[in-house]
Amino acid sequence: MSENNVSWNAGGRVLDDDRAYQAARAETSFINRVYLWMCAGLAATGGIAWWIGTNEALVKKLVSSQGLFLGLILLELGLVFFLSLAINKINAVTAAICFFLYAAVNGVTLSVIFLAYTQSSIATTFMVTSGTFGVVSLYGMLTKRNLATLGGFFSMLLIGFLIGTVVNIFWANSTFYWILTYLGIAVFVGLTAYDTQKIKMMAGAAGEGAFDEESGKKAAVMGALTIYLDFINLFLLLLRIFGGSRKN
Repeated sequence: MSENNVSWNAGGRVLDDDRAYQAARAETSFINRVYLWMCAGLAATGGIAWWIGTNEALVKKLVSSQGLFLGLILLELGLVFFLSLAINKINAVTAAICFFLYAAVNGVTLSVIFLAYTQSSIATTFMVTSGTFGVVSLYGMLTKRNLATLGGFFSMLLIGFLIGTVVNIFWANSTFYWILTYLGIAVFVGLTAYDTQKIKMMAGAAGEGAFDEESGKKAAVMGALTIYLDFINLFLLLLRIFGGSRKN
C-alpha cells in the first residue's frame, strides 16, 4: 500500500513537472515571438526610412507630393484599424502581412526625418530609445504590481496628448509644443510598461493552453504591433530633444 502510494505520488509529481515545463516553454515561445515580430517590424521601418531618407532627391519628391504623403498616412491608419477590428476574422498570415505592410509604409513616411535631423543624431536617439524601452519593458515584465490602473491613466493622458497635438498644429505655440513633448514621453514610457505586462499575461494564457496555434500567432502579431507603436512614438518624441537639426 505504501509502495503504491509512493509510486503514484512520484508519477503525479512527474506529470505536474512536465506540465509546468511545457507551460513555461509556451510562455517563453510566445514572448520571444512577440519581440521577434516587433524587431523585424522596426528593422523594416528603419531600413526603408534610411534608404529613402538618404536619397535627398527621392525624399524631397515624397514631401512635395502632398497627396501621396497624405495617402500613405491614411493607409497606415487604415491598416492599424483593420488589424484591430478584423483580427478575429483573418488568419495569422494575413495579420503578419498587414503588420509588415504597416511597418514598410511607416518607413516611407518616417524618411522625412532625414530632411530635418542629422543622421548621427537620429542614430543616437534610436539608441537612447532602445535603452529606455528596454529598461521600461523589463520593468513591465518583472514587476509584481498590477499596472492596469496605470495603463488606464496613461491611456486617458494619450487622448489629451493627441488633442493637444492637433490644437497646437493651428496654435503653433512653442512652449505648449515642449509641454506636449515631455508629456508624450511620459505617456509612452507608461504605456510601454503597461503593454509589456499585458504581453506577459497573454503569455501566461498561452502557457495554460488558452490559445490554439493560429490564435497564438495572431495574438503575437497584435502584441508586437502594440509595443512597436510604443517604440516608434517614443523615438519620435525623444528625437525632438536629441535630434540635431541639419544645416542646409
